[in-house]
Amino acid sequence: MVFAWGLILGWALAPGPSLAAESVVAIELGIDGPIGPATSAYVTEGINAARDQDAALILLTLDTPGGLDDAMRDIVQAILASPVPVVAYVSPDGARAASAGTYILYASHIAAMAPATNLGAATPVSLGSGAPTPGPASAPDETGDKAGTADNADSPPADNATAKRRKVVNDAVAYIRGLADKRGRNADWAETAVREGASLTAMRAAELNVIDAVAANRGALLETIDGRTVTTAAGSVTLDTANLHIDKRTPDWRMQLLAIVTHPTVAYILMMIGIYGLILEGYSPGAMVPGVVGGICLLLALFAFQVLPVNFAGFALLLLGIALMVA
Repeated sequence: MVFAWGLILGWALAPGPSLAAESVVAIELGIDGPIGPATSAYVTEGINAARDQDAALILLTLDTPGGLDDAMRDIVQAILASPVPVVAYVSPDGARAASAGTYILYASHIAAMAPATNLGAATPVSLGSGAPTPGPASAPDETGDKAGTADNADSPPADNATAKRRKVVNDAVAYIRGLADKRGRNADWAETAVREGASLTAMRAAELNVIDAVAANRGALLETIDGRTVTTAAGSVTLDTANLHIDKRTPDWRMQLLAIVTHPTVAYILMMIGIYGLILEGYSPGAMVPGVVGGICLLLALFAFQVLPVNFAGFALLLLGIALMVA
């Protein structure tokens, strides 16, 4: 009797078959829309979570028109430092990885696209009205060489804009070429995408060694990359996607709220409300409402444009609230 109970207890307490023994766990992240501070925080936290969970793979789906340079670089740095392989997949059909999305695609360990998708148009464009505009950056060399001469002494703003454009574009070219060299992808076309704003379809990108695979869906993608070896921050990793179990990580309410605030259209509206609110408060001292609303909107806009980090923006809002209570 005692022996029978021992068998029953031993069977009950014995560890069951683990998920890892049957399938490989992967974390799925998604970038859908403009890339901003909220997007970079979401992707960075997702990559860290995948590392902490010992995930075998990170599947990053992309459908973005681009975004802020600082946010893009934060995502790229997180991918480069990730010990977990990152597979960037431009999906679904009709999606794009334009501008900042192209840099993220180049930085990923595996770059894949669905049919009828595109990438490119990676020329950096400033948010200000007096900043460089998209177009070939190698053409204005003659104008740039004359900057500072007597002939151009009457037009320093144009020369400064040309010099600024050349510096920004050359920095972006060096950055994406470095990513291309690290992943063994077409660096010459990457430079063309930055200097001339070139774009490619999925099929053409595969032919030019810009991406690694074209897959119609996730199943086809996992089948295509199974057995490939990539180099991560932790060393060489052979992908095992035969029995992949995908755990989709969606943004929480905080990230969704920040994504709304940091959307370029919303950020511009907040900036305009903030400026005009402060102007109205200056014309009508003591009105309070324009000044309060303007101050809050201005701080939120500065966060959206990554002028202020989220911690500093929150601290500034607290100080503003305390000042208003004291007043």
